[in-house]
Amino acid sequence: MRHLIPFIPKPAHVPVIRLQGSIGAGARSLSDHGLAALIEKAFRGKPAAVALAINSPGGSATQSSLIAARIRRLADEKKLPVHAFVEDVAASGGYWLATAADDIWVDGTSIVGSIGVIFAGFGFPELMARQGIERRVQTAGRSKSFADPFRPQGEADVARIRALLEPLHAVFIDQVKSRRGSRLDQAADLFNADIWVGEAAVDIGLADGVAHLKPKLMQLYGPKVRLVPYGQRRGLMQRLGLSMVDSALGAVEDRALWARFGL
Repeated sequence: MRHLIPFIPKPAHVPVIRLQGSIGAGARSLSDHGLAALIEKAFRGKPAAVALAINSPGGSATQSSLIAARIRRLADEKKLPVHAFVEDVAASGGYWLATAADDIWVDGTSIVGSIGVIFAGFGFPELMARQGIERRVQTAGRSKSFADPFRPQGEADVARIRALLEPLHAVFIDQVKSRRGSRLDQAADLFNADIWVGEAAVDIGLADGVAHLKPKLMQLYGPKVRLVPYGQRRGLMQRLGLSMVDSALGAVEDRALWARFGL
């Protein structure tokens, strides 16, 4: 009957968006397209705030930027505070997502940072030569065979990769500076892709404190605060196991990202 009595205040409710996994355009990954409807729904109605539960080793810079921008756009439109809670890791693109929040809370064992950009691949020119295999490539446009794994990497390739990575790194740095502002330790070398654990991340301003999601939200919004979970659902093909090759390749990529942080 309480809901029929208008002058009894209802407990605050806070949608909790789970951002779990690597970030990219694939079906297994966190992507702006895959999360759009979920994020939009979380900001509807009259929540007291929105919380992000983050556990991500990173991935695509573009998808990280798009997801974070969507969260910020809605937060500004609705004038709602956003709180990020890091679980195992918020590194690289995972930390980019965390910067969409107004404050970032970590566990004492959370891994945070890796503010950098990576271009990784393999090279097989010597293997090809030993096997007597000749690589034949014709291109229209001198950069079309850029980063070809079957030919030796030259200085021009390295220069082109650097020219791609540095602007991406600059955008990432701008994102962190604009969102964390004066909380950052100005004397610390924050942008060389190092990682920090728990309190160390707080000390240099990448996080605001050590706190867990439910107790912190109860402290902020009252002991009766209602937490409403929102998580990305897998598509029908994934649930039925019909995209086995894509799933296997995606699992290998995910495993490599998590392994960088010992997870």
